[in-house]
Amino acid sequence: MKTRSIIEISQKIKKGKATILTAEEISNLVREGEEPSFNDVDVVTTGTCGVMSGTAAIIHVKVGEPGSFKKASKITLNGVPGFPGPCPNEWLGSVDLILYGTSHSINDPNYGGGFLFKDLVMGEEIEIEMESISGKTLKTTTNIEEIGTAQMIGTRLAFKNYTAFVNPSNESVASIFHAINMEGPFKGLSFSGCGELNPLQNDPHMKTLKTGGKVLLAGSEGIILGQGTRSTDLKPNLMISADMHTMDPYLLGGFKTAAGPEVFNSVAAAIPILNEDILKDTFILNKDIKLPIADIRGRHEVLGFTDYASVWDNIMERPVYDQDECENCQSCLVRERCPTGAYEDLVNLETCFGCGMCDYSCPYGAFEIKRGQINFQAGESMVKVPMVCRQSDLKRARKTAEELKNRILNGSFSLI
Repeated sequence: MKTRSIIEISQKIKKGKATILTAEEISNLVREGEEPSFNDVDVVTTGTCGVMSGTAAIIHVKVGEPGSFKKASKITLNGVPGFPGPCPNEWLGSVDLILYGTSHSINDPNYGGGFLFKDLVMGEEIEIEMESISGKTLKTTTNIEEIGTAQMIGTRLAFKNYTAFVNPSNESVASIFHAINMEGPFKGLSFSGCGELNPLQNDPHMKTLKTGGKVLLAGSEGIILGQGTRSTDLKPNLMISADMHTMDPYLLGGFKTAAGPEVFNSVAAAIPILNEDILKDTFILNKDIKLPIADIRGRHEVLGFTDYASVWDNIMERPVYDQDECENCQSCLVRERCPTGAYEDLVNLETCFGCGMCDYSCPYGAFEIKRGQINFQAGESMVKVPMVCRQSDLKRARKTAEELKNRILNGSFSLI
């Protein structure tokens, strides 16, 4: 078997002689019957973007002057509760805290940690309210430039494989796995995962994606801390950390669900082609990646299977809005349901996630985004279910994989 070291690859990159392809470019070559050889590729960059509930942040903020309070007992940022500590910072006027991407604002049911993270990274002014252990309340504002430490940690990100969900019952179900209550029986499907672009789908045995490896988390250079919580050999995921100061706000944010606001995030990882087996692992196509379909009420009862080609091939990644078809409803279902708040009078394509809820929700056909239909065998019956809600975004996944490729080529991201 042909092999090379990561040092050899790095030297080729420095000399401008390395060939770097995204996972999508590799898959396109395979689709066309042109599998690259070991000598043709040095690095493959991968990417994924989706709802990633394991996202949290560790932040240190100034709240008052030294001596103004002993230590914090409660704190909120834009109404989102944080957890003071672990360091008490007695009498320093500042607070260490942990913020969950899944925490919900005490003031706004549609705002949560994911939206707060995006506002922080965008440089918005953030309102802080803190209660000390003596009951004293202090209010102030801050922004990312004033915050010394803002470290994001993903406790379980970039799963190799996910599960799609349907509701086989007659009663609607509220879940984090759908933007609205999921109607049944079998009236819609939601799913996550970016298929052939996903990092761990291209390195399923974690031959290169290991503890200490460098990645991009929301566009910021970060490090793999190890395998994430609930990671298994069959369904591995990664624990990752990166500095929020250098993150791209396009690549993270909030995502409203029927069970309250969640958080979406993006991960890009480079796979150095150290031997022929590692290269062959990247020869994957969406049609060959199984996607289990489970009952949303229990999550573990698999009803059948589809594949990622069924949910990603021949679809539209962003909606087309026909203003002439809009009836300007006083109570607009699209505005109410859009998970990222991308629709006001027009669709904000920078905020849009491409989830499909606008097309599904508008009764007048003002929005079009080809979502497709999934056919799968459930027991002895063939079930046809419309694809309703994508909780992953192929467009952002592609962007972060291409960004990583460009950084490696221009020398701003090194493999070692």
